[in-house]
Amino acid sequence: MKLGIIIICHNNENEIDKDFYFKYSNKIKELEICLVNNESNDNTNEILKVINEQCERVSVVNVKKKKSDISAVKAGARYMFNQFNIEHLGYVTCLNSTDMKVLIEAIKQNVLVLINLNIALINQSEIKPTKFQRLFSITDYLSRINGVN
Repeated sequence: MKLGIIIICHNNENEIDKDFYFKYSNKIKELEICLVNNESNDNTNEILKVINEQCERVSVVNVKKKKSDISAVKAGARYMFNQFNIEHLGYVTCLNSTDMKVLIEAIKQNVLVLINLNIALINQSEIKPTKFQRLFSITDYLSRINGVN
């Protein structure tokens, strides 16, 4: 069972640590990452392309006209649902490189817990949610897992 993560980036060229993605992205077999460039004016898209070329589990979607974060998430979700057999898809906005490292480490340690939490919440729903309605905030789920309100 795989977990997909959509990471929204906008003018984050100074916060993106390419070496971090090179080192960690292929180590977590249950994880597919989609980096969404939300019309950056800097070199963010070029950096994301380099990461994409070096990391087999990282995809890049380039949104050419600035959208809201939720619209950018939906663009990444459409791509992920069309390219991969992923039932569990979360999202996060781009963080600085230190926070991203902490986040990816937390995901790595809790990937199955995140999936199981998503399954439990889907099963609690009275109406079967669509794939887009199943999208969840990675940071919200990690907070639930760690008991932070």
